[in-house]
Amino acid sequence: MLTFEGAAFRQGDFTLEADFEIVAGGVTAVIGPSGAGKSTLLHGIAGFVPQVAGRLMWDGRNIAAAPPQDRPVSMLFQDNNLFPHLTVMQNVALALVPKVRPGREVQDRVEDMLARVGLQGLSARKPAGLSGGQQSRVALARALLQDRPVMLMDEPFSALGPALKDEMLDLSVSLAKGRTVVMITHDPADAGRIADAVIGVVPGRALSPVATQTFLTDPPVEMRDYFSPL
Repeated sequence: MLTFEGAAFRQGDFTLEADFEIVAGGVTAVIGPSGAGKSTLLHGIAGFVPQVAGRLMWDGRNIAAAPPQDRPVSMLFQDNNLFPHLTVMQNVALALVPKVRPGREVQDRVEDMLARVGLQGLSARKPAGLSGGQQSRVALARALLQDRPVMLMDEPFSALGPALKDEMLDLSVSLAKGRTVVMITHDPADAGRIADAVIGVVPGRALSPVATQTFLTDPPVEMRDYFSPL
């Protein structure tokens, strides 16, 4: 379980509160209006936003004070967060070693992961030589190669067309099977496609997870304005 016990995360003068559990090994979507705190929640889990109250528990350990590199977390960012001056090989290898010249064993592991995400033969290219979908696959390969039990996804495929976005969502969940995936989305269809549960976020508060179909057909009272037609 990923457990929030009276947790509060603060970004500037904004505070987000959370008090619930996320089931390990499943896919949980995070939905809510812009500015409500969805990214604050994910960045708080990752350790990029400070936690100012409560506990954040994973596998019986409070990780609230742990630095990002010591948390059981990998993250896919909205902009892919690739280094433009590095090759695909070098970008992905950073998941394993902080070197721009990885050794043969690391290179072999990277090539294997690139094949799994459909990027065979592209390890020598730089991000500028890739399509948007290919850049997303590089970022996914790097997150998977970190081999952390929790994978956070901050709308990494939002810039892709609908068909390619669906393909990338399916690929991510398939390759991350067995990990705990927490994914921000603005599109309820994304949640319906891959999520087991949904966390609704209203300004300053993350609500307890609800089974996806229940959430989509009968959303929490606090979320009904979000789902109401204009």
